Amino acid sequence: MRETVASQVPLVASPFDHGHARELAEIGRTLDAYPEFAEWIVADLTRGVANPRAGRRGLSGEQVLRMLIVKQMTGFSYVELAFCLGDSTSYRAFCRLGLGVPPPKVSTLKTNLKRVRAETLERIHWVVLGEAGERAVEKARKVRFDCTVTGTLIHEPSDSSLLWDCVRVLTRAMVHASEWTSVPFRDSTLRAKRRAMGIMYAKTNKQRSKLYDDLLKVTSVTVGSAERIAEALGQCRGLGPIEHAIAQGVADELRHYAALAHKVLNQTQRRLWLGEQVPAKDKIVSIFEPHTDIIIKDRREVLYGHKLCLATGASGLVLDCQIEDGNPADATLAIEMVERQHDIFGRVPRQVAFDGGFASKANLAQLKELGVEDVMFSKKRGLQVEDMTKSGGVYRGLRRFRAGIEAGISFLKRCFGLDRCTWRGLASFKTYTWASIVSANLLMLARHALH
Repeated sequence: MRETVASQVPLVASPFDHGHARELAEIGRTLDAYPEFAEWIVADLTRGVANPRAGRRGLSGEQVLRMLIVKQMTGFSYVELAFCLGDSTSYRAFCRLGLGVPPPKVSTLKTNLKRVRAETLERIHWVVLGEAGERAVEKARKVRFDCTVTGTLIHEPSDSSLLWDCVRVLTRAMVHASEWTSVPFRDSTLRAKRRAMGIMYAKTNKQRSKLYDDLLKVTSVTVGSAERIAEALGQCRGLGPIEHAIAQGVADELRHYAALAHKVLNQTQRRLWLGEQVPAKDKIVSIFEPHTDIIIKDRREVLYGHKLCLATGASGLVLDCQIEDGNPADATLAIEMVERQHDIFGRVPRQVAFDGGFASKANLAQLKELGVEDVMFSKKRGLQVEDMTKSGGVYRGLRRFRAGIEAGISFLKRCFGLDRCTWRGLASFKTYTWASIVSANLLMLARHALH
């Protein structure tokens, strides 16, 4: 059974007088002003549930939203969050946990927080920006843009480690499947591990090539066995409904990882046997997080995750975030980001500041056509100051203003976990990103109100 808020306001201990406790109280007042937030969260929590009014009473939508904010604001793991909700008077009061009420278990927190959708948090984000506008905290007349990368939860990829991952994961699933089918297979996990470790420490290309050939052979055989077992599971008869559902789940898992293993085999063979330089868009760098993009930063640093294009205002609030697919050039994003500002606020900013990677004559011309008065690119790239802004003083002021987004991105990464997403799956990545942004904006809004 789900509720928007508790049917009766719980008695909570009064938090002691501290700066952070006052910030939490101010965030709570902002959330209380918009009861629809809790309704939107409840809609996510009950999505796919046949009868939301039946069963035990779970966490309310209000509690789940507040717990998600606390988690992103503090960087707690689920274990630390569960302890904090049982031990901290201030966080218990903020999350509306009544006196004597035990804190939610770790499994409960995981289940509830991961069900919140990115679309819901983005919707909350727009309302929070509207509140900032009403308080005259952010007018969005001067906006700065920059890109950063948020990593996914993967290890440093290599062809050998990916092949070993494929073998061990498929073998584990085949061992599970042996409960319902007698199709033979060979457990080559140890052999694949030895070959992967041998490749890592090989001293010559000749040694490495020989080890790779054997590892590719082992992986191909394992994938073939997995596909045969998946087909056999699909033809299983005489199982009960529960056993049949479990068997089909294992078959789906085998098909999923077998398809990813084929991609890993293909990219390894193209590189080793055909001498190709496989394009980043054709590569897979993790079979657990296959959505991960390869982002090459400034031609010197390779990152694995997703590229984010952020917009912030003079108040420090994050005005917009676009999670990009792949690694598009910054210059291709400038117009879209300014047009999104028009969609959000009903008008384009009067002044905009960009990093040098966004600069181009075409972008400058289009931005001026959209109605932006002053455009600043930190690197001119052949552009004249008088074409971009009214004067050199305005250009220098916008250049200093643009540098502030670097501090904002650092703040998001250090304090709100935006350096690396610890949740699995693309949908969860988007939820995690928007949870960090909403939490940061609510905290910034609270600090503006308190100072």
